[in-house]
Amino acid sequence: MLSFVLFESDPDRVAQMLRAAHLVGPEDVPIAGEIDHDPAAGMVVCMKTTGEAAGLSLQVDLDEDEAPEARSPLEWLLGDPPTDDESSAPMPPLGSLVLQTCLLPERDEPYLLSLELARRQIMVFLNCLEEWRLFDLPPESGPMRAFESARHAFTRALVAQRSKEAGAIAGYCPKADAIARQALRLAVEAGERLALCNAATDFEDRMSGRTYAHIVERLTGAPPKPRQMRPVIGGERAGVTLPMRPAIGCAVAPGAPTEALQKVVQGSCDFITTPMRWIDMEPSEGRYAYADTDRWIEWAVRRARLPVVAGPLIDFRSTSVPDWLYIWENDYETLRELVYEHVRSLVTRYRRTISRWTVCSGLHSNENFQLSFEQMMDLTRICVHVVRKLHPQGKVQVEISRPWGEYHTHNRRSLPPSLYAEMLTQAGVQIDAFAVRLQMGAPERGLCARHLMSISAMLDRYAALDKPLAISAVGAPSAPLTEPATPPDDPDELSPSPGRWRAPWSPGTQADWLSAVCSIALSKPYVQSVCWQSLSESSSRPEMVSGALVDASGAARPGVERLAELRGAVHAAAVPARLASPAAAEQAHT
Repeated sequence: MLSFVLFESDPDRVAQMLRAAHLVGPEDVPIAGEIDHDPAAGMVVCMKTTGEAAGLSLQVDLDEDEAPEARSPLEWLLGDPPTDDESSAPMPPLGSLVLQTCLLPERDEPYLLSLELARRQIMVFLNCLEEWRLFDLPPESGPMRAFESARHAFTRALVAQRSKEAGAIAGYCPKADAIARQALRLAVEAGERLALCNAATDFEDRMSGRTYAHIVERLTGAPPKPRQMRPVIGGERAGVTLPMRPAIGCAVAPGAPTEALQKVVQGSCDFITTPMRWIDMEPSEGRYAYADTDRWIEWAVRRARLPVVAGPLIDFRSTSVPDWLYIWENDYETLRELVYEHVRSLVTRYRRTISRWTVCSGLHSNENFQLSFEQMMDLTRICVHVVRKLHPQGKVQVEISRPWGEYHTHNRRSLPPSLYAEMLTQAGVQIDAFAVRLQMGAPERGLCARHLMSISAMLDRYAALDKPLAISAVGAPSAPLTEPATPPDDPDELSPSPGRWRAPWSPGTQADWLSAVCSIALSKPYVQSVCWQSLSESSSRPEMVSGALVDASGAARPGVERLAELRGAVHAAAVPARLASPAAAEQAHT
């Protein structure tokens, strides 16, 4: 059992924290357990199913009650860093984010939750500082100034935690909690600045090819030859290093491409993705509806001369499965044959126009259709095999959804995403890349908001599989998303709060999030492409409500301009304009 002291009197804030709460074990793999709040004792109690050390992950509102001056998220990140000195710049808004503690051993005494959350953020900052080779950042740089302030505040919280003061709980005083929360906020701020600093430092070298050339020359003793350039494994960091620049794209909904949407794609994208949901492609058993998908593919291939990525071909989410398929959900042999025939039909029709296939998505989460471990692996293998056989020249990727794996704590028949990816690699399934869905800001498990350093570190973990990564669906909403109007009867099924990144979700916040997250992903030498989740709002089965680049009236949101800026920066091999200020300030160490 683990217990934590929580100094929070607002029951609504406590409920919001615990609805996204779960336990994590080694390698950040979610584990089963029960988490309860005892308001009378001021405790959060966690009952584990194993004796291993574990950590607690939950959603934390990091902002104070008083609202700071109105500035955009990137303006806060590019401005002067906050410090632990009350006379310095005000603490910027950070939002409501998923955070976690370090792995903690069981003990009779409770832990102070805010202190353990701050401890973990400081530890991850130091780990990333070393892994990203930024340990020689000057002390006056933004990330280091914020980090030093966080470290000093954390030390003061350690000293104050046993002070005798009114309102103490289990020996912990409110003053220590307040100082620890300040340390936590400063550590999160430092981590986000470090993630952007790392992106700005690596971006130009990656786009110009210097990163690839340096690693090849280090491994072979000779510069790379243009006709022999292939992905290489080695160098100072884990993962594969790609010789080509990453591509930027957007997913399009089935239907006729209007002239306005065509202009958006041509001005901001290197490729398009056609989702090919089963419910759209085969709404009635045996009767395919190709026309809407054909229109976009025909325009992209014949007129725009853009590559097309297709898929996922198999996705068992409720929004992707046709009603008639549920008849066979408990008959795996028939389901297997239907999957085979469906993939065969799509690949046979489109193999002359598609350059890359996302063959399946999220089978590891085992939602909607309940599969065994062997069946998950078998379906993945079948999908890959059919595409390989029918389209040998095509590239094949398997999509990882909800990459932090929160779903696994509530569905023990699922697989943690990292384990699923490792099993595919060990089983010798011949894929060219892993695709990762990087979406947040929605009231669903696994889609709550996270900070930038967490996103960057997560991508690095998947890079250790030594396969290129494609960010196949990156996205956030342009307006706050709320929970379902009718809550479920089972409290365990309550949707978590979507959270927010520094400010309430809006078109401006969405654009700033796009600039920051996509810049981080593009700077990674193993990322081959980044694709926004949706080009235009769809009235039926949207990927994410208000998550598109073009609104329902046809007006472009600010994210369109940001995507075009990033594409221009990639082609020019220059640091994105939105990161230019921190890059100039932080690259002194190079």
